[in-house]
Amino acid sequence: MTDIRTYTLPGFDGAALAVHEAGDEGGRPFFLMHGLFSSAQVNWIKYGHAATLAEAGFRVIMPDFRAHGMSAAPQAPEAYPDHVLVKDMLALIDRLDLTHSDFNLGGFSLGARTTAALLIEGVRPRKAVLAGMGLAGLDRWSGRSRFYLDAIAMRETVKRDDPHFMAVMFMKTMKIDPEAARLLLESSADLDLAALLEIDLPTGVICGDEDQDNGSAPQLAQALPDAHYYEVPGTHMSCIAKPELGRAIRDFLIG
Repeated sequence: MTDIRTYTLPGFDGAALAVHEAGDEGGRPFFLMHGLFSSAQVNWIKYGHAATLAEAGFRVIMPDFRAHGMSAAPQAPEAYPDHVLVKDMLALIDRLDLTHSDFNLGGFSLGARTTAALLIEGVRPRKAVLAGMGLAGLDRWSGRSRFYLDAIAMRETVKRDDPHFMAVMFMKTMKIDPEAARLLLESSADLDLAALLEIDLPTGVICGDEDQDNGSAPQLAQALPDAHYYEVPGTHMSCIAKPELGRAIRDFLIG
């Protein structure tokens, strides 16, 4: 079993952000971000993906976003400026001194979107991983975020046959603070997709064969200058529990 090291670092405004690490501290760093309403524990540690990557020689660095996992969930609106996750992750990358090392960067779903935003901001890793993400998920975020804002609003009244039901159940299972989550979602502005599509960087686009939640992953891979598409089994939710996800990320990074 892979040992996990957990500590806290301040975000852009000093909010305490939990960071989890697996693997040799001397290995190549891989800064890896989770999806919306999830955590590093659920996305990367629980189902063995962190162990797969650590065994391949990587130092896997897995933050919990604010309002997620073990990180702070402030409820003050000023704690959620536009692109707050980008500001937080830039603060962590700086504090970990990753820009002065040969590091990799990636994430799943919201973590993939944050990866794309960091690339647009000028972060230049060795390789990038966009998992659980298609072109529409980067291009039309307002519609996608509206779905989750509606789920938060109806969290006490949603019916089993409602399309928001699974999102609400996941929020409750993960003990997500609804007010903090609302503020976080409202802080996510649109990305400069044209700028992203001009970045010539080896990118692994990895997605479940039944996952269309964020649009077409193959279409995203085709649009990027230097992307490789990897298909794994599962839907947007179920692929997280399958070992093929971690193996595909590993294979891309070592390839």
